[in-house]
Amino acid sequence: MTGLPQRKSPRLQDYDYTQSGAYFITICTNDRRSIFGYIDDGEMVLSKAGMIAHDRWLALPDHHQRVELDFFVIMPNHMHGIIILTDEKPVGTMPALSADDTQYLKSGSLGTVVGSYKSSVTRHLQQNIAKHRNDKIWQPRYHDHIIRNPDDLHRLREYVWYNPARWEADVLYED
Repeated sequence: MTGLPQRKSPRLQDYDYTQSGAYFITICTNDRRSIFGYIDDGEMVLSKAGMIAHDRWLALPDHHQRVELDFFVIMPNHMHGIIILTDEKPVGTMPALSADDTQYLKSGSLGTVVGSYKSSVTRHLQQNIAKHRNDKIWQPRYHDHIIRNPDDLHRLREYVWYNPARWEADVLYED
């Protein structure tokens, strides 16, 4: 026992984050540094780092068979996205798999997808932008919300869509 307080997990207790469904996530940069660009007249203008974060998000379905992407936005110091974890895709749409490989299709969790995104962005930034070579890019955790119905999905899509226009009112806004 270290004597230090233990952090409570932000994940919903006893929820299976590998099951199919829609999830809203927010991932913040380390120390909420604005490295992905800036807001100009309610529109997000991506920096080179922001373009990498954008492109790596779009690449997630190429690396995770069960991932579909919905609305997302890269903001100056964070990103919001809606990820859909689907059931297995039909075998005809994938390369032939051995019996051992099929376990991978069900083992992917929301945490695995978010972790691979954060890792990919970090790796690409450190390899391609000299000033980020030794940077810690992300905060260790992320926020998630399980989308439970169409009204919730609609509300979150609106939130993502209008986030740049409402930047100065955003709780993550830093001047």
